[in-house]
Amino acid sequence: MTSLGSFDPYLEPWLTARVPRLADYSSQLAEFHDWVRTEVEAQANYTDRYAPPALETYDRNGEVVNRIVANRWYDEQHCELYRRGIIGLPYAENAPHLLTFTMGYILSQADISLHCPVTLTGAVAYVLGSHAPESLRQRFLYDVVRMDGLAKTGGTWATEQHGGSDIGATTTVATPTEPPAAMSDAHGIGRCFFLSGLKWFTSNANSGLAIATARPDGAPDGSAGLGLYLVPSHLEDGQPNHSRIRRLKDKLGTKGLPTGEIELLGAVAFEIAPPPDGFKLMMEALEYSRVHNAVGSVGVQRRALGEALAWAKSRRAFGHVLADYPMVQDELLRMRVDFEAGALLAFEAAITFDEVQRDAERRTWLRLSTALVKYLTAEYAIAASRAALELIGGNGYTSDYPAARLLRDAQVLTVWEGPANIQALELLRLLSPRYRGWEQYESRLQRIRDGIPSALGNLGDALQSRMQGDGNAVAITLRDEQSAQRLARKLLHRLSQSLAFALLCEAASAAMINGDPLPAHSAWRYFEEIEPPAFGAEDDAARLGVLELLQEDSMLSAKNR
Repeated sequence: MTSLGSFDPYLEPWLTARVPRLADYSSQLAEFHDWVRTEVEAQANYTDRYAPPALETYDRNGEVVNRIVANRWYDEQHCELYRRGIIGLPYAENAPHLLTFTMGYILSQADISLHCPVTLTGAVAYVLGSHAPESLRQRFLYDVVRMDGLAKTGGTWATEQHGGSDIGATTTVATPTEPPAAMSDAHGIGRCFFLSGLKWFTSNANSGLAIATARPDGAPDGSAGLGLYLVPSHLEDGQPNHSRIRRLKDKLGTKGLPTGEIELLGAVAFEIAPPPDGFKLMMEALEYSRVHNAVGSVGVQRRALGEALAWAKSRRAFGHVLADYPMVQDELLRMRVDFEAGALLAFEAAITFDEVQRDAERRTWLRLSTALVKYLTAEYAIAASRAALELIGGNGYTSDYPAARLLRDAQVLTVWEGPANIQALELLRLLSPRYRGWEQYESRLQRIRDGIPSALGNLGDALQSRMQGDGNAVAITLRDEQSAQRLARKLLHRLSQSLAFALLCEAASAAMINGDPLPAHSAWRYFEEIEPPAFGAEDDAARLGVLELLQEDSMLSAKNR
């Protein structure tokens, strides 16, 4: 399918230039892309339309089994993902986590319902590998990173019915206990607890290992009183742990993903971190998941653009091919430029995630960029999938075409791992004197500004002007508490777009040095989107430049269909 030998001709050169190690996996990623666009795409359509998961409460003898049944195709591909190393390679070969994020980007172009459990499994692996006590790590990490097709999948259980995003309101109780007889090998691997409570939204509800927030007896209220615990789905003797899936959620999208309500009935769990560190550690797991959410959003953008281009190039109306109409061209131009912006944003956070593993001083930038990135890429994913469906028209609204599923699935991306308001509150925290987030933001953009060559002086001036506006917006937002609470989301929107523009300028600068002027046109076109010129005064050269990029995209789309 990809005769160019690349999983993404736009993104791959940029990624390998920043992280040369990723080039070691180029052929593997190209082959993975081919598998996703054929086999996974077919399964995703089948599962969504005909065979979503179901909850089986009793077996034929009336015994309680309380298990989730998925169709065989979904289960086989789920296992195949781990066999291909989507989680295991960073642990088996010390590959960058960027490889996992890149595979997630590719996977989400076909099936978010598979990408979500991969995300959660990766989060559990990250917590076990980087933060769990050594005894717990030795006992359980291999279960989620093995690459023989037998890996257990992960879950992150934080949300409760009364609290939503307010994890500090958790009412699940952790009671210390001795390991039960059914877990005879549990002695020596850590403190054992019984968990009792209700987790209201548990994606990948049939996970083999989950991490859950709970409050030990006597711990204070709020997030400071939360510990973090590892909950296996089964005890060592093969019996189910003491929990019950009350029901599966009937959702707008991600029909292939089992999302349930799980009641913990004295479930056996092992302490990963006691209060007050439990909440902080769950936030690190969610940070990992937010990066996956961002790359998944960009995957949706890429797929939507491909569907829209393919339709516009092949469909005729009123005597002309759709792609020849200027209004259609302008919509495709916007989709292309927003895809580039989203891609650079998402992988800025993905690359920074690996940097933090080597240099803890980069954590504030990871948190800040992730908040900006998670917000804007999710918004762009919904806009792109809606635009693709509208362009395709009535056909796109039917299940005969992937646009409808893409749009339904994309809606969850603004909700997963914290909606926009939660990201805005995170931004406010990081702009406080404690974290000095504004200094890091300003420094990152200033380095990009300083690297813009004189031949792209218009971009340099535009970025400088945008940065000045950012500084004013931050000052107004932070002048008092009332302003902060009212303006935080608007500030989140502005800074995320400014960072996207800066990254487009950085990519354009590198390309110009290598003799390629086209990325500069994308950067300018994006600037005109976030800072609109006078009506009808858009730069024609930038428009023609992005049209040339679209032509390359349409050729790629034709090869991939």
